[in-house]
Amino acid sequence: MRQTLIAMSIAAALVAAGGCSKESEQVQAAKPVEQAAASAAVVADVAANNALLAEWEGPYGGVPAFDKMKVEDLKPALEYGMVENLAQIDKIANNPEAPTFANTIEEMERSGKSLSRVFTYWGIWSGNMSSPEFRAVQAEMAPKLSSFSSKIIQNDKLFQRVKAVYEARNDSDLTAEQKRVVELVYDEFATNGATLSGEDKKRYAEINTRLAELHTKFANNVLADEEGYDLFLTEDQLAGLPESFVKAAASMAEEKGQKGKYAIKNTRSSMDPFLTYSEDRALREKVWTNYYSRGDNGGEHDNNAIIAEILQLRDERVALLGFDNYAQWRLQNRMAKNPQNAIDLMEAVWPAAVARVQEEVADMQAVADAEKAGIKIEPWDYRFYAEKVRAAKYDLNSDEVKQYLQLDKLREGMFYVAGELFNFSFTPVEEGSVPVFHEDVKVWEVKDKTSGEHIGLWYLDPFARSGKRSGAWASMYRDHTTFDGKETVLASNNSNFIKGAPGEPVLVSWDDAETFFHEFGHALHFLASNVSYPTLNGGVRDYTEFQSQLLERWLSTDPIIDNYLVHYKTGEPIPAELVAKIKKAANFNQGFATTEYLASALVDMKLHTTDPEGIDPDKFERKTLNELGMPSELVMRHRTPHFGHIFSGEGYSAGYYGYMWADVLTSDASEAFAEAEGGFYDKGVAGKLVKYLFAPRNAIDPAEAYRLFRGRDAGIEPLMRDRGFPVPGEKGEATASAGN
Repeated sequence: MRQTLIAMSIAAALVAAGGCSKESEQVQAAKPVEQAAASAAVVADVAANNALLAEWEGPYGGVPAFDKMKVEDLKPALEYGMVENLAQIDKIANNPEAPTFANTIEEMERSGKSLSRVFTYWGIWSGNMSSPEFRAVQAEMAPKLSSFSSKIIQNDKLFQRVKAVYEARNDSDLTAEQKRVVELVYDEFATNGATLSGEDKKRYAEINTRLAELHTKFANNVLADEEGYDLFLTEDQLAGLPESFVKAAASMAEEKGQKGKYAIKNTRSSMDPFLTYSEDRALREKVWTNYYSRGDNGGEHDNNAIIAEILQLRDERVALLGFDNYAQWRLQNRMAKNPQNAIDLMEAVWPAAVARVQEEVADMQAVADAEKAGIKIEPWDYRFYAEKVRAAKYDLNSDEVKQYLQLDKLREGMFYVAGELFNFSFTPVEEGSVPVFHEDVKVWEVKDKTSGEHIGLWYLDPFARSGKRSGAWASMYRDHTTFDGKETVLASNNSNFIKGAPGEPVLVSWDDAETFFHEFGHALHFLASNVSYPTLNGGVRDYTEFQSQLLERWLSTDPIIDNYLVHYKTGEPIPAELVAKIKKAANFNQGFATTEYLASALVDMKLHTTDPEGIDPDKFERKTLNELGMPSELVMRHRTPHFGHIFSGEGYSAGYYGYMWADVLTSDASEAFAEAEGGFYDKGVAGKLVKYLFAPRNAIDPAEAYRLFRGRDAGIEPLMRDRGFPVPGEKGEATASAGN
């Protein structure tokens, strides 16, 4: 079962799986096994000589052989892993003994280990090291992986065994954790077509097979536009850009064979600082257009037709299960429970966010008018003039702040937080003792500070490069489990910072520093796991972002400010007066940040609650934003044609609202720390945080876990206070909740 869940959750990092062939599930399961038996020698040869299938060896309970990765091994490894896993599933399904937790659920949890290892390498190629050769294999294997997943989900003998254990769970001696596993496994089957029959079952799986192809093509189209629209500048086009950015751009251009020029990559980590500082308005518009037009340029990499087909297929698929729309199906097992609850939360915040945008634009327009710029603020001006307003209102210069935000020192600060809250220590492993897939990747061993117990390894891949998808993310190469012998965690963080010139520190913005802490929060969630079964290491999107968003709050705590924010040249701590300015400006530009996010989240929800017949994604986006009253001076954080969260897979589809839902929890939990005697490092609150909100992963219902931590549900008021917005309820307005 670990492979069913992996195959169905590779939406974000790999492909979306699920699907079927035209044969019955019994024949589907048997045919690959028969083929394997007929060519046993060939299969055995693949298993013996393919590094991607090999059990992980070496220290720390074994580690991935990243130094032995070869794309040509991927297809045979996947094919072998699927055949092996299907044989394991077939054995479970046809067990003549009555179904029990041990002989059905535990055996499913135990199955598919070879394929799990292959998926780890697949994820590296997909996210960190993509190439034309990999993309060819990816396109071929996506529908096959989909079909493989459906052969498990639609195996009726297997489902009947799962159902029997599920129906008897309350009359057995199962532990609470085991009952939770049973419920999650049953739901995985029931909500993904296992209860269907006949033509409906066949069509459900056919749809998933096609979706797997479309999700992969969508992601590769975005990546192609990111790689194909780099801008190379000359020295006379650098006015306003910080020295550190210029050096990094020069280094990137040299890597791309354009020595003497300056590369502006078509990714957020390059676009954002350029739009903030470049004095060349025409170039700002060019960089802005390149970035926000990804997937929307016509030609072979345009995603609009793909989006339309994805929406239609998703809608048709959930209709087979009796749901009115895709979002209704998606949210049934999430904290929000239904689309309206998610919409209510977003619409409660939207008016205040838009009102703040209007204030921000007025301030920026006043600066432009005073300079006699003769312009109206446009989206490519927002960051540039916001920076001018920040400097004028708060005497705060973002580039000055960056001098104290060194990537390596921020990492040390994150380790300090992990030590104080989780009792973790991080020690660099000896170079060469753990294989890595790129020279930029570094590895640390994580231990319990008190006992010295080995917890796991943490991999960091911080820098942008060709073939690496944009943004920042966390990955888990191995889950913590204990049911079948203890396995320790292999976790990673991945970013796209622009590497500095040789010997130069990497300086980042405050927003990027927060993102660095955010993704580390995901890694800590992995490392803190204290569950027995692989399935329990999953989670729901409107909850699992909470843990990572919460960790952002420690960036501005006194121990981090006092000890890790030091000037990259002098080593002097950040001045108290600059810290005061940062804190005073904490809610600056909150209208922009909240509105661009909510626009994406609301469009996502509208796309998945609307009849998609004949939909034109570009027109739908414009119409929806117009109806919402979207300010013309900014755009969605992720425009529909490159909205990978929801169209390169199904991990966040009809779920992008989850960041806001999680932020309600984050703001409320932050107040628990702020109110505690020891503040953000209070040992009692930290202990409850780890015990109830990190270590259980998905072994406890998220709403119940939060109540155990806080003693009640979370309300929207702390979120509004955090963002400097008027608080609903103070004058009789209705309030929203994120606990039920």
